[in-house]
Amino acid sequence: MGAPLLITLREGLEISLVLAIIFGYIDRRPEPGLHGRVWTGTIAAIAACLLAGVVVFAFVGGLHGQVEQAVEGTLALSAVLVLTWMIFWMRANARGLSSELHDKIDAAITRSPGALVLVAFVAVAREGLETVLFLVGAETGTSTGFEVVVGGLIGLAISTVVGVLVYKGSHRVNLQSFFKWTGAFLILFAAGLFANGIHEFRELLGINTSAIAGQVWTITSGPFSEGRTVHDFLKGLFGWSPAPERIRVLAYFAYLLPVSWYYFANPSGRRLPREEESAARAPETAGRS
Repeated sequence: MGAPLLITLREGLEISLVLAIIFGYIDRRPEPGLHGRVWTGTIAAIAACLLAGVVVFAFVGGLHGQVEQAVEGTLALSAVLVLTWMIFWMRANARGLSSELHDKIDAAITRSPGALVLVAFVAVAREGLETVLFLVGAETGTSTGFEVVVGGLIGLAISTVVGVLVYKGSHRVNLQSFFKWTGAFLILFAAGLFANGIHEFRELLGINTSAIAGQVWTITSGPFSEGRTVHDFLKGLFGWSPAPERIRVLAYFAYLLPVSWYYFANPSGRRLPREEESAARAPETAGRS
């Protein structure tokens, strides 16, 4: 259940932070009824995401044979694309998230009473639908349905507690470090998803030549073998297989090496938030005057 826990912890924390920022900001606004609008949008988004999750899980669970392989492979690769984008987007925009949300809230309150409901709905639904996609990829690829549910609930519980602490004004959680290192672990998880997606398409296309489908290693005993605790943990989190084919191993490292290199080699690859941009321009303005 390691992968589902990490996914919902990461995504749930983003949702919690967004709501903490929204509630913290509207606490200072004089307009009445703002909290109710935010909760309306939040509850509607949660309901929509749960419905989408049930539909997708039911759809995937009812497939068999080549159709199942095609759908699972496509879901895995789609989850990799969205997950990779999310990892780099959050690293680049985490510090500027607060000012961006404040601007949207101001515009929504000015526009119409229902606009704030839409802001909350979109903010929560975006992360929630991403979570559904990632969990479907985890369930079809490396984890069982039970592990997805339990790990997901634990991750959401932890992220909710952190969100409440942020809302209450606690600064003990180093969010920058949190996103940096959970991003690194999610790259490992995404590499496993990518390898699994390639594995599904290899089976779908019936490619069984030894150069591609030949097993790189076979482990039948010890902690890394099928059914052991270490095996289950590594499988759920990193896509481990005790008998992987060559194309699966190559796909894993074909994703992992370049993405992790770029992630750590470009730590400052982000836009400055508006406050930092203003501070950075101030000395130049002063020098010209």
